[in-house]
Amino acid sequence: MDVKATGRYMRISPQKVRKIVGAVKGRPVESGLHVLKFMPQKASGVVEKIVRSAVANADHNLGLDVDALVIKNIIVNEGPMLKRFRPRARGRATRILKRTSHITVIVGEGSA
Repeated sequence: MDVKATGRYMRISPQKVRKIVGAVKGRPVESGLHVLKFMPQKASGVVEKIVRSAVANADHNLGLDVDALVIKNIIVNEGPMLKRFRPRARGRATRILKRTSHITVIVGEGSA
């Protein structure tokens, strides 16, 4: 039985989140959370929060054993971009794209 949790419109670039996802995919939940806790990137805190939410969903909604859960997959998709403008030389302006992410964490019982 797989359980998922989704964080939508997270204000971080999908490229930055995808960098850290490989470190925890396929690990037991406890080990994955431990790795995320000590990573210096901002994205690790965001992913950690969503993993904890998925674990809580599994425990509360389906009554699964939390110690037996494994992070099966983490999917990172692009969300909408916030478009901002920045002044430049000679009266011009350039567009700044502030990217957002949709992050889905899937956990389930399985062998690690």
